[in-house]
Amino acid sequence: MALAAACAVALAGCSTAAQHRALGPGDVVATVGSATITLAQLDEKALQQAATNFGAVKLSQALYDARRTALLDMIDDLLIDQEARARHVDRAALVQQEIAAKAAPVTEADISSFFDQNRSRLQGVTLEQAHEAIRTHLAQQRSADRRETFVAALRAKTAIRVALEPPRQLIAKADRPSQGPENAPIEIVEFSDFQCPYCEAAFPTVKTVLSTYGDRIHFVYRHFPLNIHPQARPAAEAAQCAAEQGKFWPFHDALFGDQSKLGDSDLKATAARLGMNSARFDQCVDSHKYRGDVDADLRAGEEAGVNGTPAFYINGRLLSGAQPLDTFKQVIDEELNGRR
Repeated sequence: MALAAACAVALAGCSTAAQHRALGPGDVVATVGSATITLAQLDEKALQQAATNFGAVKLSQALYDARRTALLDMIDDLLIDQEARARHVDRAALVQQEIAAKAAPVTEADISSFFDQNRSRLQGVTLEQAHEAIRTHLAQQRSADRRETFVAALRAKTAIRVALEPPRQLIAKADRPSQGPENAPIEIVEFSDFQCPYCEAAFPTVKTVLSTYGDRIHFVYRHFPLNIHPQARPAAEAAQCAAEQGKFWPFHDALFGDQSKLGDSDLKATAARLGMNSARFDQCVDSHKYRGDVDADLRAGEEAGVNGTPAFYINGRLLSGAQPLDTFKQVIDEELNGRR
């Protein structure tokens, strides 16, 4: 679910102690109109999910993700039940009327188009052999899309409050490049890798987030070069050399603007193009002056639970991967509004 994917962890410091009170089994974690869901009711469903569904994250994060996923499903079910009662029909009739009957039908052209687009993945299976499986897949997909559209309309007209508090990580502080006022209500710490294609994909989204929220965000960049990217660590060290000359952000933008130019000579050429003192920059890079800073960032990220890049911590809440703008906005707006 899109909402479930949006939820994760970032830096503590913007929430009150009251917001972090541990919930008991009888505590209400969500209200949907006049209906309530307690933690005990939620865990009856949430704890049935496989731990492997949530990857190699910290146990606290996996538990939250399991609960959040289950809670959103339970909220959707309550919304459908409440709408059925309001219309004086049973649930099955409402689902048939609003979901099954309104899902776009699957045509032969749709099946052929799907087959053509996925031919390489079907490993020699013919259209005739795959026909019914494709039809079933497309029908299920369209039914799910229609259900989400219907439930979204129900959410929009129903008072819903979620009190499930996400886990928050305290990131070890360090003097790293940042933008925005330090006392901003939102702090975003990004752990990133200059050679990572997903980090490059997230780059324009982050730019949009920063321009959208302005001085309400303090954004901090931390290095997390992965071993699978041999040019990432030299680029990270070089970026710190650029920071030494007050040019971190232009250098950062240049590297993410063209990941084909991360070789040693490319890094030095970029520094020169940006007007840095080339001799000073080259000596800094060649001596690995900032190796220790990059190591410290790696340790801080590992302690926080980073297991891939990019990883964003929004007031301590993890947002992992190259997420869309709406996902960032959902978490940031929740933090600004003081609600989950």
